[in-house]
Amino acid sequence: MFCKNPHTFSFSEVLHKLETERRGLSSEEANKRLRLFGRNVLKEEGISYFQLFFQQFNNLLIYILCLAALISLFSGRVFDFWVIFLILVLNGVLGFWQEVKAAVSIMALKKLIESQDKVFRDHKAQLVPSSELVPGDVVLLFEGSIVSADMRLIASSSLMADEAPLTGESMPVDKEAQLVLKEGVPIFEQKNMLFAGTTIVRGVARAVVVNTAKNTYLATLAAKAQKEPSPETPLTRAFKLFTKRYAYFLIGLILALGLIAFWQHSRDLKEVAYILIAQLVSAVPEGLPLVVTLVLVIGAIRLAKKNTLVRHLPSVETLGSATVIASDKTGTITTGNIKVEKVFTLDEEKLKLVAMLCNDAEAGKGDAVDVALAVWIKDFEKERLKYARIWSHGFDARLYLMAAAYEIQGKKKLLIKGALEKLKKFAVNKKDLALFDEKEKLFSNQGLRTIAFGFGDFVSSKTGEWEIEIIGLIGFLDPPKESAFEAVRAAQEAGIRVVMMTGDFSLTAKTIASKVGIYHPDDLILTGEEMEQMEIGELSEVLKKASVFARILPEHKHKLVKMLQAGGEIVVVSGDGINDVPALKAADLGIAMGSGTEAAKSVSKMIITDNDLRIIVEAIRGGRTIISNLRKVCYYLLSTALLELFLISFAILANLPLPLLPIQILWINLITSGVIDKVFPFAKEEEAVMRKKPSNSFFDWPQVARIVFFGGVVGWAGFELFRYLLETYSYEVTASTIFTASAAAQWANGVQAQKEREPFFKNLKKSFTINPYLYLALAVGVALQLLAIYAMPKIFHVIPLPWALWKYPLMLAFLGFFVVELRKWLEIFFSWLKKKIARSGFALKKELSDFDL
Repeated sequence: MFCKNPHTFSFSEVLHKLETERRGLSSEEANKRLRLFGRNVLKEEGISYFQLFFQQFNNLLIYILCLAALISLFSGRVFDFWVIFLILVLNGVLGFWQEVKAAVSIMALKKLIESQDKVFRDHKAQLVPSSELVPGDVVLLFEGSIVSADMRLIASSSLMADEAPLTGESMPVDKEAQLVLKEGVPIFEQKNMLFAGTTIVRGVARAVVVNTAKNTYLATLAAKAQKEPSPETPLTRAFKLFTKRYAYFLIGLILALGLIAFWQHSRDLKEVAYILIAQLVSAVPEGLPLVVTLVLVIGAIRLAKKNTLVRHLPSVETLGSATVIASDKTGTITTGNIKVEKVFTLDEEKLKLVAMLCNDAEAGKGDAVDVALAVWIKDFEKERLKYARIWSHGFDARLYLMAAAYEIQGKKKLLIKGALEKLKKFAVNKKDLALFDEKEKLFSNQGLRTIAFGFGDFVSSKTGEWEIEIIGLIGFLDPPKESAFEAVRAAQEAGIRVVMMTGDFSLTAKTIASKVGIYHPDDLILTGEEMEQMEIGELSEVLKKASVFARILPEHKHKLVKMLQAGGEIVVVSGDGINDVPALKAADLGIAMGSGTEAAKSVSKMIITDNDLRIIVEAIRGGRTIISNLRKVCYYLLSTALLELFLISFAILANLPLPLLPIQILWINLITSGVIDKVFPFAKEEEAVMRKKPSNSFFDWPQVARIVFFGGVVGWAGFELFRYLLETYSYEVTASTIFTASAAAQWANGVQAQKEREPFFKNLKKSFTINPYLYLALAVGVALQLLAIYAMPKIFHVIPLPWALWKYPLMLAFLGFFVVELRKWLEIFFSWLKKKIARSGFALKKELSDFDL
């Protein structure tokens, strides 16, 4: 079952050596070989559980906490050191558990998006996961297929492969099954072989698998290559930048407060060290990195339930910030079920002959037009076997045609199909062209995609020497989906511009785009040819008004995406074919169709299993909810950290004892942030997120203002409560009260943080249902706090809190709750006022303009 140097043998010899046949293996034999050779996957360098656990402590915020623990140890507070250490370990264990769950979820998502190959098993073609390919399997390959293993060609037609990932050769390479090559021929000259990692860009083929997994040529290259770290995502960079700046802010503030405590208030050096510990511990939102990951993972799982599979986890954040959807037409906006709708011909027999023979459909797979023609022609597979193809020119995206030569009744004939405008260049029946032009316009006005067919003598493979008679037109119907209009309207209401890219004629594209609301009377339609003729400046201006791009080539799609990005747009591109690959790669977010080519899927960051624009718009809705949840959790963790920071800072400046000790702060963080922040990923859509402008900012000025507002106001209120209690009660009683009051205020803030903009009392039902898990987390937090103050008071340096003093924690909680509620109502009022002033200004300008007239 091995075949060394398969390119040196004929395909029949290779089949013999691999103990297989043209119709493939039996399922039983394939399973035996799978156990023998293993799965067809390259092993990824995994990370051990041991490494994963210690990664929980590998961030700057945790380093600060470790510094606090060491200061505690060297200042003689050994017990506090061990408590801080144990709480750090507990946080690490929780983080480790959550990351293991996240990793399992991601593996499940990867399984969903595993590529499939059409393989002959038990003498019939069936889809098999590429990971289950074994030597001896016979595979069918089409334009856009990703080659999943090293294969020897058995049969091929107009086959070309992109081998750039292996050889660096930018041009596609011709392949031919019949060749037998000498030993020692280099990889890039083995034209009878296909290699794992390459892509079929034209034609069809049948090939037998000779090597899988680690035995492929791709695996040998991977083993030699030095692994480079993956580039950081914008989200990762944003949080790293925030962490660095926040650390500088903390260090500056804490050093300043330490100097004030030491020099101005003449505090003991050990006491100052302990103060610094308290400040460090209070200011660090140690759960932030983990919760961000959880929000993305849970968001990806939610998207998977809505037919959107995420291949690149951070891309879920990009969804919510999209400003332009550049959508392919076929299969996304339209049904994709192309069928022959209308026919006009001068010779029906010849038309059907060309439609049958100038066609690469096989087993119901291939180009959509070819498949539609195969369905239209009776006994397609059986009839075309009567003719022998002697030459072919696969569909050329530049020439917009496909040609083939056959021997028919003893004569070599040229059969051609493609765009009428292209076939007219080779036409000898000039007198009929006006009639064909008229019929094509009629078909296009009805939204039909029109293909012309020609027939002539085959004298040369050079296009310049072709002479044909145009014999007919076929109009293909691909109606828009019922959901497309609503999807376009929802996107436009969300401030997202939708443009359509298609290879169809302008008239056909305009008809479809008008039906779904993409094209409006004032919009422009731009063709690929027009794009090429425009200067960059002129094209940039035209792009602002164009909503339909017709007769567009892969390079035009790529250029369109790049120019939209240069104009500041965040571009989502959908596509399914090999011609969509450049644009999908260039886009901020490439989305491939589930039924599309493997090439398109391989470069996309997301795959939608249901080919529908509605799914993309729903995914954007989900992406906006994810961004909203990220903003909410950032607000909650940082505002509660600032509450503690301000409370302690005010006490230090007033030369009062510490209102919270480091152990107490860590415990508060555990029972507030530690339990509540884990439920933020489950928050539902807050309000009409699709009516907001796209945004991907997590630390904009409104966000910073909200964080500082809550931390400052409630921190000041907590300090005033602390000062009041010190005048009435002992320090032990006061500290115990503030310990619980700080936790209560943070719980109240957690309830409010579930809705970023909408006040709690504006929609009570939504407030209680937006995240039901929150109230479970609150119950756990309250139970743990009761356990701390009544069962373990000595550990946390408190006394059991008398029930009469519970009014103070409740007061601070109510204050924290209504401070946020008031801020939200004020934001609504000022937003309304701003809009009213803007409308008044517009009306005034209009009146002045009318007066001038």
